[in-house]
Amino acid sequence: QGELVESGGGLVQAGGSLNLSCAASRNIFSLNAMGWYRQAPGKQRELVAFITTSSSTNYLDAVKGRFTISRDNAKNTVLLQMSSLKPEDTAVYYCCAGPTFLKKFLPNYWGQGTQVTVSS
Repeated sequence: QGELVESGGGLVQAGGSLNLSCAASRNIFSLNAMGWYRQAPGKQRELVAFITTSSSTNYLDAVKGRFTISRDNAKNTVLLQMSSLKPEDTAVYYCCAGPTFLKKFLPNYWGQGTQVTVSS
């Protein structure tokens, strides 16, 4: 089993909600910022959101106000709550972990990815 394990992807209608969860090993979780990237077919991977060890958050403009990232320090888990989903949110979502430098997230651990499909 990998060091980052995602769950919660699936199929949802536009306007609906989905929650993604990512469980990490204690060492990785406690020392690193956690985040989510996504990659849609034919597109480059893009950073959706990340949260630092002090729980500062950063979001892709396209998801601001619709997605919320949080971390559960007791469970070594990061959660991405997605609401008001749009077909353009369809992608494989990857959990990741790594340091930040000058407010930039630099992941060096990656999960296997989980598919999110939003139907119109």
